[in-house]
Amino acid sequence: MIAADAREALVALHGDRVRFDALMSRHTSLRVGGPADALVTAVTADEASHCVAFCAEHGLALTPLGGGFNTLVRDEGVDGIVLLTGKLRALNWEPDGALRAEAGVSHSQVMRACIERGRSGLEFGAGIPGTVGGWVAMNAGVPAREVRDALLDAEVATLDRGRVRLAAERLDFVYRNARGLSAGAVLLSARFRTEPAPSAGVRAAIDEHISRRRATQPLDLPSCGSVFKNPPGEHAGQLIEQCGLKGEREGGAQISCVHANFIVNRGGARASDVLALIERAREGVRSQTGIELETEVRLVGRES
Repeated sequence: MIAADAREALVALHGDRVRFDALMSRHTSLRVGGPADALVTAVTADEASHCVAFCAEHGLALTPLGGGFNTLVRDEGVDGIVLLTGKLRALNWEPDGALRAEAGVSHSQVMRACIERGRSGLEFGAGIPGTVGGWVAMNAGVPAREVRDALLDAEVATLDRGRVRLAAERLDFVYRNARGLSAGAVLLSARFRTEPAPSAGVRAAIDEHISRRRATQPLDLPSCGSVFKNPPGEHAGQLIEQCGLKGEREGGAQISCVHANFIVNRGGARASDVLALIERAREGVRSQTGIELETEVRLVGRES
């Protein structure tokens, strides 16, 4: 709960861009999740930074959220403030060819910019859902290339140090994670290196990535993206399918019949349904192969 005086101060700071007890199911790609104590929509990097400073001053938990992908919010809701960064959408080219994108820039914005400018190096992001902030936080990518291979630096607002710019190596990237981002840190923008290339070639590479995703992933139903990280030398989806769990249902949630590393919302699913399927898949793979699946999706919120 947020104290009454803190609520008043939050409204004074952000006005009508603050909502209290806001259902997170309206802000996540999986369409599940209980209420956040407060939901703040930032429209500038300065507003986002001010919200981070506010949380530090008042001792409030802070959860940043971009496009709502790769995130599973529990039914019990979220303590403190959820900060939406999806409206931070400035994108520009620097003289050396670096692309600077704010946290809310989408993959389609990035791809259009690269085609128009004739710049290569970010095609791997084509079709990856969510926004640049999420890309960096989870070191998004494909087997051949990840964010860490293209990132120059990132501007971050932190609870303890304020607004700082971190070189890529300071983010301590590992598979599907940026360990250098402290708890409650909000990514404001990122700069990526690119190389000159014919626009037609950039477009062709982007189209290939998108076509592959459309052919292999369940894009017609709400999901959070890949649920589990791929174990070394293995594919989580194949392991789950080999255990006979493809198509398994719990309430309104289902392990996708298209790709078993996706859980989809077929209508009316709750976070508890999704969590039950996650545990069913994890236990099935553990018992049959001895492999312990690790979740890629970020689990957020109060535990019952």
